[in-house]
Amino acid sequence: MKIGTIILAAGDSARMGGEPKQLLTYKGQSLIRRITESAMALQSGPVVVVLGAHRTRIVPELTGLPVTLIDNPSWPTGQASSLKTGLAALYITHKDIDAVLVLHIDQPLVSLGLLLHMLEVHKDEEKGIVACRYGTQIGVPALFSRDYIDELLQLDGDKGLQWVIVRHRDDCSEVPFEAGAIDLNSKRDVELFQQAQMLAQQ
Repeated sequence: MKIGTIILAAGDSARMGGEPKQLLTYKGQSLIRRITESAMALQSGPVVVVLGAHRTRIVPELTGLPVTLIDNPSWPTGQASSLKTGLAALYITHKDIDAVLVLHIDQPLVSLGLLLHMLEVHKDEEKGIVACRYGTQIGVPALFSRDYIDELLQLDGDKGLQWVIVRHRDDCSEVPFEAGAIDLNSKRDVELFQQAQMLAQQ
């Protein structure tokens, strides 16, 4: 099974005071490098990283990695534009992909083990979507079979992946991932996460 991975990393980190959250570090690596290496370690297919704001600062973090970097000049319009940019980059060069895995960079506890488990669930349960559940939310990381590519390409503005997932709950396998609720969107989120990590090490 050939799975293309799209890493959405185009945002401007407005709630971080302009400091790119892509470059926050966890266990000695930037978040963008960490999630990209996890995607590559799947060895399941091509990896595309969608960039926008802060591109010049982020690109050096990915030096030497065999991934496709693509710019989304429309990133201010919302996440849908970045998703469509990534899908276009994947599908133009890899029309034989069987599914698409979508990742964000601000969930620091996404691991290779989780991603491998999602692929196994997709194979075993034969549903078109595999999405992660944390609390009352279901979302990324999320995997979509190629049958959903056209629908994903129709998303607009801030209408995100959850919209597609909710519409097709009968074709969705859920993977519990409570740590997915840790989402580093603001300085306060980062402070709380760092405090939790320090406590865990004591």
